[in-house]
Amino acid sequence: MRPTTRWFAAVAAVAISIASSAWAGPREQARRMHDRLAGVPPSEAVLTAMAQQISNNDAVGAAYIAMQNPDFYRVALKNWATPWTNVDRTVHAPLNDFSATVIGLIRDDRPFTEVLSADVVYVGAPGVVPTGYSQTDNQHYLELEAQRVDLGDPTRLVPVAQSTLPASQLGANDAAGVLTTRAFGEAYFSAGTNRRAWRFTGMNFLCRDMEQLHDITLPVDRIRQDVTRSPGGDSQI
Repeated sequence: MRPTTRWFAAVAAVAISIASSAWAGPREQARRMHDRLAGVPPSEAVLTAMAQQISNNDAVGAAYIAMQNPDFYRVALKNWATPWTNVDRTVHAPLNDFSATVIGLIRDDRPFTEVLSADVVYVGAPGVVPTGYSQTDNQHYLELEAQRVDLGDPTRLVPVAQSTLPASQLGANDAAGVLTTRAFGEAYFSAGTNRRAWRFTGMNFLCRDMEQLHDITLPVDRIRQDVTRSPGGDSQI
């Protein structure tokens, strides 16, 4: 099952039912589920609605209620995706076009293969924050995060084609989801090669490091060498 809101709901429902069913009642299970999904306590009305769903043997329905909280997208999903956006693989990094695009694809239940293939990036709708999207800095997303914009609201975080962004050098066929976002390039395109970019793409999306993916059985003439930094012996070229 791909990572969509339904995937998160199912995982939460199974985890909470296994951990809590032996000793906790519907309200305790509902509270635990909401805390895990949204990271904040539920209101009394939300807790009652979730508990009713759990009493009716619909834990997935209860999870969907919890995911209506803006903090599910703004905090929980952001923290889930953020380690993919930096070499240190830490959650302590700001929202950027990479993590916002992952959040948007999940929110809209789009095929998750688009995360590596689609001509799409998620940005704040016009007028939501003062600064628009930029190819040279992250100010747009810093303002979305600082103003606590509800990323679960499809009228406030919207998909646009990467190829149509201001100053974009991509054609529609060149875009590749998060791999062609500004944040990905800043983090992983280093020292003139794509080695780091490939390594972290494998780690983040295939759960395999480079040593687990490379093929050492091919003859060396099938393996492209890196471009020399001094072609013809002249580093100025």
